[in-house]
Amino acid sequence: MRVGVIGLGWMGKVHLRIYSELRGVEVVGVMDVDDKALAEAKDKYGVPTYKDLDTFLGNKFDAVSVCVPTFMHHKTGMAVIERGIPLLLEKPLAKTAAEGLELVNAAKAKGIPLMTGHVERFNPAVRRIRELIQDNGVISIQIERVGPYPPRIQDVGVIRDLASHDIDLIRYISGSNYKNIYAVTSCNIGQHEDTVIISAEMENGVLGQINCNWITPYKSRQIHVATKTRYIEGNLITQQVKEYSKFETYQSSYNVREWPVMFKEPVREELTAFLGALESGKPMPITGEDGLNVLQTIERVDEAIRSAKAS
Repeated sequence: MRVGVIGLGWMGKVHLRIYSELRGVEVVGVMDVDDKALAEAKDKYGVPTYKDLDTFLGNKFDAVSVCVPTFMHHKTGMAVIERGIPLLLEKPLAKTAAEGLELVNAAKAKGIPLMTGHVERFNPAVRRIRELIQDNGVISIQIERVGPYPPRIQDVGVIRDLASHDIDLIRYISGSNYKNIYAVTSCNIGQHEDTVIISAEMENGVLGQINCNWITPYKSRQIHVATKTRYIEGNLITQQVKEYSKFETYQSSYNVREWPVMFKEPVREELTAFLGALESGKPMPITGEDGLNVLQTIERVDEAIRSAKAS
């Protein structure tokens, strides 16, 4: 398959590396406005480089990854769709839900496959957790995603950069949409919010809580799921999953089981699934509508924050 990458920031470089390693995949070109990033890509992978988007899109592509800053997703994504090229748009789908809706509608109107890059769905720990909770009556899902401030992120705050992962994961794991949502946030380092706590109730009654920040000196990615019969915790960094059996009053402790998970690189799994769906003609593993739902939920979070500050 002939593929390309638009945007050679941190994530774009990951996409380029993986595409270059996949069998049966040819990187036709990469596009960025940074001469240094283009020179590095050409030197390391021997790929054609472009600074102009229109010239880049003049190539024959089977698929393109769009890894530009969030505020450029709409303009870049629309240009790719207009050329009739299937695309994976990194999360969040766009800067606003209105822009996301335009992307989804444009892709649908032209019959162009559009995938949103919510990569955590491909984390083996997340997949194991989903297997373990089937028919177990989920009560609540708590996710912690914290770490130090990332200088590479300048255009959005912690909600769109970090919490967007978990807004999607709670919907994905619970199998339900958001019914009620509440949030508080603070801004301490840059011009955007760097700390957020989100509480929610899903339509099926599952409770969700998200704790995200850029003020913790270490990186942590943890999921805790309580069900009627067990308690499950997952580490998204080490991809370890533990299951605690239901506590009985006559026992002095829980039974604990560690579930083996084969460590895999989530982005590699994501791109393989993306190209596989294109080859087979199957629906995208994560649709544009999924990405749009996250944006709509984020705007509900924004409204909840404004309401909390006004009260």
